[in-house]
Amino acid sequence: MKNLFLIGLLLVSSVAFAQTNGYKVGDVVKDFSLKNVNNKTVSLADYQNAKGYIVVFTCNTCPVAKAYQERVSTLNNTFAAKGYPVIAINPNDAGAVPGESFEKMQVLAKEKNFSFPYLLDPEHVVTKQFGALKTPHVFVLSKTGNGNVVEYIGAIDNDAEGDNPDKVNYVENAIKELSAGRKPTVSFTKAVGCSIKWKKG
Repeated sequence: MKNLFLIGLLLVSSVAFAQTNGYKVGDVVKDFSLKNVNNKTVSLADYQNAKGYIVVFTCNTCPVAKAYQERVSTLNNTFAAKGYPVIAINPNDAGAVPGESFEKMQVLAKEKNFSFPYLLDPEHVVTKQFGALKTPHVFVLSKTGNGNVVEYIGAIDNDAEGDNPDKVNYVENAIKELSAGRKPTVSFTKAVGCSIKWKKG
């Protein structure tokens, strides 16, 4: 695991850690419609009974994203029934990394038995709207009368290597606080992972 993580760190984006573009905590998110691995389109509006969403920008090949696949599945298995489903989005350009193709996404989703949608953002439109920089990069949203509001941005936890005795589950804690009618105590953390592979030109 450490070797995989170190490889992932070599791929980490060199951009500043703080987001300079895209949504900030408190912003209202514009709905989107992207193709799922089952060839159907998915949008936030499809989840009429949702209380919020766990939007995860992730991918097929990044070692850090791969290390978090099971934890992403656990988040969906734990919180979807409570009104906070996972919606995973692959922001990477398959032209830059062939392993990120839609067909490879379909294979991965089947192999890992994903219980959540795994969507492709081929032109990076949604990725740029959110301001995602890494894989994985998480945005927790709450559904309000004014729209879907960003409540948390950052990492899933502080245990990318899987051996931190002081592990803090940022996303899980944020959702538990939202479910209790409170704003997340921690609303922003640094996302740790591989840089997004953008389409050239």
